[in-house]
Amino acid sequence: MRITSLPRYYRNIRRWREIIAILRHYGLADWLSRLPLEVVRDWIKDDQGVPLSSYTRAARVRMALTDLGPTFIKLGQVLSLRPDLVGSELAAELQLLQSNVPADPFPSVEKTIETDLGKPIASLYAFIDPTALASASIGQAHRAELLDGTQVVVKVQHANIRPKIHEDLEVLAGLASLAERLPEFAVWRPREIVSQLARSLKRELSFSQEQANLMMLRQALEHFPGVVIPKAYPTHSNTRVLTMGLLQGESIHEVKNSQKFPDLDCESLAKKIAELYVEMIFVKGLYHADPHPGNILVEPDGTVGLLDFGMVGRIDELLRENIEEMLWALSLKDSALLTSIIKRVGKVPAGVDESILSNDVTDLIATYGNQPIDRIDLASALNDATDILHRHRIVLPSQLGMLIKTLVTLQGTINQTSPSFSLLEVIEPMFKRLWRSRLSPWRQARRLRRLYVEVEGLVEKLPGQISNLMELVQSGKLDVHLSHRGLSPSINRLVLGLLTSSLLLGSSIMLSSKVPPLLFINGGPMGLKDLSLIGLGGLIVSLIVTFRILLAINRSGHLDPQGESDDAELPWN
Repeated sequence: MRITSLPRYYRNIRRWREIIAILRHYGLADWLSRLPLEVVRDWIKDDQGVPLSSYTRAARVRMALTDLGPTFIKLGQVLSLRPDLVGSELAAELQLLQSNVPADPFPSVEKTIETDLGKPIASLYAFIDPTALASASIGQAHRAELLDGTQVVVKVQHANIRPKIHEDLEVLAGLASLAERLPEFAVWRPREIVSQLARSLKRELSFSQEQANLMMLRQALEHFPGVVIPKAYPTHSNTRVLTMGLLQGESIHEVKNSQKFPDLDCESLAKKIAELYVEMIFVKGLYHADPHPGNILVEPDGTVGLLDFGMVGRIDELLRENIEEMLWALSLKDSALLTSIIKRVGKVPAGVDESILSNDVTDLIATYGNQPIDRIDLASALNDATDILHRHRIVLPSQLGMLIKTLVTLQGTINQTSPSFSLLEVIEPMFKRLWRSRLSPWRQARRLRRLYVEVEGLVEKLPGQISNLMELVQSGKLDVHLSHRGLSPSINRLVLGLLTSSLLLGSSIMLSSKVPPLLFINGGPMGLKDLSLIGLGGLIVSLIVTFRILLAINRSGHLDPQGESDDAELPWN
């Protein structure tokens, strides 16, 4: 910990205490659930009176993040996009995170609108409902009407939300720094996760980014039939205020209601939503990344509307090629090729067991590769795949993690309209189109152009780098730095052992020389007499440290030559 970090920790000490108290509250159920006494296990309960020991660990994590507030809810939502990091079970639980934040009073909302837009509210809107339609962690939404009679929704950021989030991000940065020092947490790169969260919150704290996402998706899908994206109104929007068109329709939850949707074909609706997302992901490379049922509206004629564009995913050319190669390997049922692609795309730890990884991939292909397309449960297949990655500590690019989460959520949403419909029924013909496009001369020309640019840059830099290297060799300034993984603990034990032996030897001399102050001058138990107090203290300390060193060596297995070779292969030991 750096000295310069202390003021930050001191400044946020109140928040640290709150976080520790909440985490301790929800963490107690781990050991309570193992106690044989029912009465003791039922002591700690949630707000509804249900014992915490009855919840799974994933559910308690979600509940703790909810109690910790908006920033930690967003952290959970970011982690839900990374099932490769946290596992499919926890990722699925974190998708249930919802923030029931009370709405700000309307005078505060009015002040925010007028401050940000620089005009009186009466000159902007003919009418605005003081009662909020909904209130989330970052902002709240109000129904309104423009001066020309257009029905709109005004999204307004909560007052004072920025200082709270800034404080929580400082606390999370401190937690991430501490977690980096623990080997079991460092492998997941907590600082990187907090950085990703900070970037995500920075985008969400500026409604200008959501407005840009809204306009881009509206333009990209303007020719897609039966889909409505709300219109943004830049003249009535700013960083803390977003005005967009009001969408009609009901939540996709209601499509099974025959009174509201008497003539709706649920199978056709499911296919339309699947085709919409496949078009966004694989053709446009820009997609709505939060397709849960509350964000998809359906009109009686089957028109689909999308809401909430704060979370938008992007697929670049390289990622699209990697996805195409993975799908191609799956279609060929080639486990070796798929394993090779996974290792190339993801960040693989040095000690991964490639044979076990290959076996897991082979089992995955055997489980799902022989099933008909319409019978494959896409959500289960993706969850099993991410569990394999999580088990082997393989970290995917954040874009691919977001895509997997989007597809899993989308499959669950589609199942509410047509339980038998599989997203793969739409993906398969799209994949054939993409593969033909991949082999087209135009696509190959683009790849060759990209390769040419990279090779050209390498050729330009290479002579200069070789020249610099030769100058270092000629001047004798070329240094070769060697590092031995795990050498520092061995040196520390060696130094501690030398100090302990010196302390033991010195204490023995002091005892034999009867260096004052002395104990038992007139005799003591077991014939002890004239014991040097300092020597006795040193002897006890040296024995304790010796026992500690022996225990550490025994745990590490370094007395066994075979254990040393094993440790050299496993960097996390």
